[in-house]
Amino acid sequence: MANWSDPRPTAAPFGTTRARAGDAAYDAGLRSYMLSVYNYMASGVLLTGIVALLFATSGYAEAVFTQPGILKYVIMFSPLAIVFAMSFGQGRMSTGTMQAMFWGFAVLMGLSLSTIFLQYSPVAIAQAFFATSAGFVALSLYGYTTKKDLSAFGTFLIIGVVGLLVASVINMFVQSGPLGMLISAVGVLLFAGLTAYDTQRTKSLYAQVAGTDMQGKVVIMSALSLYLDFINMFLFILRLFGASRD
Repeated sequence: MANWSDPRPTAAPFGTTRARAGDAAYDAGLRSYMLSVYNYMASGVLLTGIVALLFATSGYAEAVFTQPGILKYVIMFSPLAIVFAMSFGQGRMSTGTMQAMFWGFAVLMGLSLSTIFLQYSPVAIAQAFFATSAGFVALSLYGYTTKKDLSAFGTFLIIGVVGLLVASVINMFVQSGPLGMLISAVGVLLFAGLTAYDTQRTKSLYAQVAGTDMQGKVVIMSALSLYLDFINMFLFILRLFGASRD
């Protein structure tokens, strides 16, 4: 299991030139694949941030989210609908369709997240963003380089996220400050673990999809997973340490 994160066939004992050339080609392909994943993920986060800032500063965010109406619920739940559609329909969708859905998802997330500019100070948002970025880079690097098999943690982390959602729904009704802080702290830890886990899983998938029609789709879905890890970790850090507007 030590080589779970690098599932290449074992090289020939005497390291033939052909084997070394194959290893070099694999490594180059893996680097290109991972770079594509990170480019999609980072571009999606950037697009979300720009849309959120523009929507908030335009005054439309306050008008939509502080007034009665169905539009705010459409904006809030549309990203979730797209995630489900991409997850369950990727086998039937073309790569181009999934790309369009990914960018549409990033835009809708920007509209939804524009509310943080109404709730928190710009300094708090910037601090949470840079803290999340530093943590994400370190955790993703660990997930990419470690030889430890992180797959055993996957089920535990997913169960933890489900429990976190249940606790969040409960806290919507009880409005407990201490419970809210606990939820945020646990959320940071869970999505920190998922960042490392999803990075290792993304790396391992390359051996299965390299050179196939599925590679482009896996790149997009892996970018979506890492995007969600980043955004959720950012939001929990912001709730935990962010200073609200007066």
